[in-house]
This record gives sequence, structure tokens and C-alpha cells, in this order.
Amino acid sequence: MSHPPRELRLATALVEFSDTLLDRFDPHRYLGRLADHCVDLLEARGAGVSLHDPGGPPGAIVKSSEQPRLVERLLVASPSASPVHDCLRTGKPVEPVSLTSEDAVARWPVFTAVALRHGITATYAVPLQRRDDTFGALGIFTPELPSGDEELAIAQSLADAAALGLANQRAYAQHRELAGQLQQALASRVRVEQAKGMLAERWKTEPDAAFSILRQYARRNRLPIDQVSHSVIKRLLTDAQLRPDKPGPA
Repeated sequence: MSHPPRELRLATALVEFSDTLLDRFDPHRYLGRLADHCVDLLEARGAGVSLHDPGGPPGAIVKSSEQPRLVERLLVASPSASPVHDCLRTGKPVEPVSLTSEDAVARWPVFTAVALRHGITATYAVPLQRRDDTFGALGIFTPELPSGDEELAIAQSLADAAALGLANQRAYAQHRELAGQLQQALASRVRVEQAKGMLAERWKTEPDAAFSILRQYARRNRLPIDQVSHSVIKRLLTDAQLRPDKPGPA
């Protein structure tokens, strides 16, 4: 079976990065797939993502399955002086550069030494950004300098798609959390109303008066009123416990 053309593989990758509205989303696996697609589409020896940490230096890294140890060494060789670090710091791409050039050696001495020792003679990096959010920077490590701008454009397209997917997943997770909180609040309100109605009917009193007693019991015992209401519904609390000042059958 022949290898699909690069255009088709790129389209497949972009579709994959859009599928992030999942309950069990694994960001590490997701970014690992980004690095793997870069290796495949850009004929790289390896690729990796250094995650953005607003409070300090580059954070955790995610590596391609191709040459993972080499990629890790390149990403951590000199975290404060490397193409990926420059990309994280400025939020702008680092265009393909030959690591044999005097400029590269002067800018990133430790990084270039490690890269050249392992046959990496060129690199470039692109940011993972979505509007004002920076998720990290993607580094591409190649055995030779790309001949044109196409490789950088493809890398940036992949990074943009991945950043959009991460932003969508975060919004989705926040929405689900908010929906869960609203659902819990609604369920709590229903339990309180049910308990209030049960007590009002049993005591032949107004619902507001029953609620006042519920609230007093909750405060007296330092319990959430929802928990007290649940106990009332399940008949775990007696009238004597709820109204110790009023004698009557339990």
C-alpha cells in the first residue's frame, strides 16, 4: 500500500486536532501526537513541545515517539538558551536555522553542541497560541536545513490547530464543571423544598416556618442545610432532634 501524499496526511492531522471535546481528554497524548505528525510531515528526526509556565522557566515537555530521548535532551539541554525558549519568550516563530552557523553557536552554545553531536544540523520552532493564550512552543529538529518556507508554515498550521483544540477542550471542561455545579445546586434546592414540604405537612405549619427550623438545626449542628434536608427525607432525624424545645412523639 502506497504512502498517502503529504497533503492528505496533513488534512488528517488537522481533523484529529479538532476532536478535543472529550470527557477523558489526555493532553500529554494529544501533544505527543502533534510531535509525531511533525516528524512524519516534516521529515524530522524528532519534535517536542515545551509547555508554557507563566510563573517561571519552560515547564513540562512532551516528546515525539521518534527519538524521544534525543528530543528530551535537546529540549532540556539549555532551557534558557534554545530556539524553543526563544519562541516561548517572544511568542514568535524561530525560522529554520543551520546549527553549524556562527550565529546559532553564539546564541545557543549548549543546545547546538548537543544537537550537532546527534546529527541534528537544523531546527525551527513555532508557538502554540490561541489569541492571548500561550500553551507552549513546538520545536522541530531536522538533519538538514529546509529548502523553503513551506516546512515552517506547515509546522505553524499544526501548532495553531493544536492550540485551538486545547482552548476548546478547556472551554468544554469549564462548561461541564459549571453545568455540574448548577445541577448540584438545583438538586440541593429540590431536596430542601421536599424536606420543607414534608415537615410543614407533618407539623401542620407553614413551609417558611418549617424551613426556619431546618435552618436552625443546620446552624446549631454546623451542617449544610442540604445534608439536613437529605436526612429529613430519609427519615433519619426525629421531630425531637429537629425541635428539642417542643415535646412530642418522635
